[in-house]
Amino acid sequence: MKNRLQELFAEKQQEGLLSVYFTAGYPNLNDTESIILELEKNGVDLIEVGMPFSDPLADGPTIQQSSEVAIRNGMTIPLLFEQLRNIREKTQIPLVLMGYLNPVMQYGVERFCQKCKEVGIDGIILPDLPLADYVREFKSIFEENNLSKVFLITPQTPEQRIREIDSHTNGFVYMVSSASTTGSTNGKAVANTDYFQRVAQMGIQNPAMIGFGIHNRDTFVQACNHARGAIIGSAFIKALGQERSLQQNIQSFIHSLRN
Repeated sequence: MKNRLQELFAEKQQEGLLSVYFTAGYPNLNDTESIILELEKNGVDLIEVGMPFSDPLADGPTIQQSSEVAIRNGMTIPLLFEQLRNIREKTQIPLVLMGYLNPVMQYGVERFCQKCKEVGIDGIILPDLPLADYVREFKSIFEENNLSKVFLITPQTPEQRIREIDSHTNGFVYMVSSASTTGSTNGKAVANTDYFQRVAQMGIQNPAMIGFGIHNRDTFVQACNHARGAIIGSAFIKALGQERSLQQNIQSFIHSLRN
């Protein structure tokens, strides 16, 4: 069974990969499909679709605000799946759902994973799902539905823990750039070269992508020097909120990263 996320990283020549996060239901409730297709059109390699949650602990104010707007707009997990129902008829870009465990538990983990498989989701990021709980309770369900589970590591994550995480995923390792929430622009995102080099020297089996604080071309390029690519979220959310059309906002932002 095809997993587009794994296929993307299997292409050894693929470097400088760009992953973009956006919150489903923001800026408008029914923008999800349009944003995905426009991102692909402008050369993004991987898309993370955020499931809005009222208490997003790892997210900074920009993504928190986008979640609040999306929830007010009426976004829910069932509605998101409905919006994605025919997405694979229009694009084969790798899609990852990112969110928090509580709404997924309320929906039902097995039902959630089955629905992900049905609509063509390739991976899941749940930052507050402990590794031990995933391995004990959910790993088999994820694997049955051909879903890659992506885990986050930080500069404080011990080597043994990184190796454990690496052994239980088959997508990529999400390297949080620094001990902060999303959206930081203080320059620390790409300054922690000791951390990046330490992980690179471990020879882990999964590729790494760097996220948190990547906000412009300079930080994107610097992050790509230490990993297969970088993840941009808050800066893109800000771009979506500008007054121009959705198409213009996306095209302008991605162009500023790639050129």
